[in-house]
Amino acid sequence: MDRLHLSSTFLSLFFLSLFSEVNPASFKIVNKCRHTIWPGFLSGANTAQLNTTGFVLKPGNSRTVTIPRSWSGRLWGRTLCGLDSSGKFFCLSGDCGSGQIECSGSGAKPPATLAEFTLNGAGGLDFYDVSLVDGYNLPMLVVAKGGKGGNCSATGCLLDLNGACPTELRVARQDGGGVGCRSACEAFGDPQYCCSGAYGTPDACRPSAYSLFFKHACPRAYSYAYDDGTSTYTCAGADYAIIFCPPPYTSQKVLGARKDGALLPLVNKSMIYLSSLHANGASLSGVLQVQFIARAASSAMALFLFWQLILPL
Repeated sequence: MDRLHLSSTFLSLFFLSLFSEVNPASFKIVNKCRHTIWPGFLSGANTAQLNTTGFVLKPGNSRTVTIPRSWSGRLWGRTLCGLDSSGKFFCLSGDCGSGQIECSGSGAKPPATLAEFTLNGAGGLDFYDVSLVDGYNLPMLVVAKGGKGGNCSATGCLLDLNGACPTELRVARQDGGGVGCRSACEAFGDPQYCCSGAYGTPDACRPSAYSLFFKHACPRAYSYAYDDGTSTYTCAGADYAIIFCPPPYTSQKVLGARKDGALLPLVNKSMIYLSSLHANGASLSGVLQVQFIARAASSAMALFLFWQLILPL
């Protein structure tokens, strides 16, 4: 009788695992930008590359990519792409260096806004985040659809930070237009910004003025290496929409009805106009001064929760 019970249990688990493998996740990639982008995919270690690792996506268009439930990896958007004098494909922002539209196992050159996923991880949950640890190049929103378990919260960075980027972090093309905002780690290589060497632990590596620039604008996004508590989200069995250049007010209105339980807001509304105020770039002190004035008018409770999360007790 026990052997029969064990056999039925084994068969149930076998068919359950088989069912999960033949029901992959879908990632709907949406381009709300006013310009063409070239999304790129990179699979994590010990994870096979996807059938597509890069493609073109014109304004207003979308494409759905089938993702195995065991997949882990990242995706990002490339901009200002074309062919160089030798006929190789390249991008001024987010380039993966493959020389073609498909990235074929190559990752994004910083600065780039990254969406990171580990599907069907611990406890059967998907773990996902939007990271600015490698800098920023495009607004991005990740929305879990149809999932259960975890908190299934939306996350991302909804604002265009290229114009408001501190001068010392700013990456610009020849005509002066901003194409990216580097992390302090990439810009200066200092261990305190890279969370390396003597700063290689959560206790030693704390938020810097530069990481706070990103965090104030995009409260749910990773701003530095140990920003886990407010930046990693979970869901089970979900499909995902990844939206580039989502309109901040529209996104807030749509997502406002979602009681996702996330502690921090998806976007700091007082930061929405920073990119227009600083269209030609700005010094860190100037940007932080504008942020300080704007935050003074924000909710005191929201500020209290925020500082409790990032400062030691």
